[in-house]
Amino acid sequence: MTSPLTPPPPPHGRPSHPSRPGESAQTPQPQPEPADHAPEAPEAPGAQAAPGPDWQAPVAGGGATGSPYGQDGPGIRTELREAAVITVAVALGGVLLGLLWLWLAPRVPLVGEVSDNSWVVYLKDSEGEQAIGVDGTFTLLALALGALSAVAVFLPRRRGGVPLVVALCVGGLLGSLLAWRLGLWLGPEHDVIAHAKAVGKGVTFSAPMKLGAKGALLAWPLAALVIHLGLTALFGPRDPDPYGYDHAPRT
Repeated sequence: MTSPLTPPPPPHGRPSHPSRPGESAQTPQPQPEPADHAPEAPEAPGAQAAPGPDWQAPVAGGGATGSPYGQDGPGIRTELREAAVITVAVALGGVLLGLLWLWLAPRVPLVGEVSDNSWVVYLKDSEGEQAIGVDGTFTLLALALGALSAVAVFLPRRRGGVPLVVALCVGGLLGSLLAWRLGLWLGPEHDVIAHAKAVGKGVTFSAPMKLGAKGALLAWPLAALVIHLGLTALFGPRDPDPYGYDHAPRT
């Protein structure tokens, strides 16, 4: 004895006969979907999503800072080449410092006398402050050139970097040494006895250039370091904002 065949369900869930006697078959109505689950419009072929604020293309010319490089800066080889050029250029500026020091520094007056058939040289003004003025002139000139070199290095690049700072410090120290030796070489004669004999007894002559405070040699590199770091902190490039540009609370 075979079992009765079960008819397939009608399409769209419509019953073929009323579930109860006296009830007519009803078709279920589709429920409207919520507004927040509305179907999205299909994207056009080849369309790309608009980039957010974190992926905006960099502005040509280095952005608002005006730097010729991007946010990541130049490569390490480029920085090393620039640092070598800066070191040499700043060191050669020591020639200008030496000439200015020789020209602007006060002279220490000396006088030669003969005592017991031997020449003696002594200060004409024992209470004078010319020797302090020599050191002070060198220090002030070195500070000015240090600030000038820092500005000259920062303006074309508008950014910092360890190689540039090291180049400024090394170049400033070499420039100070060059200026010191140049002033000694071009200044008055070092043999004061021979100089006193040449000018004669009781005649005033200038003492050789001498830098008593050797710490003045560090004025140039320290000034360049401080000024360059200050300019970088004030006008250097800023890191990109990972949260976009709008931080105002929304009401």
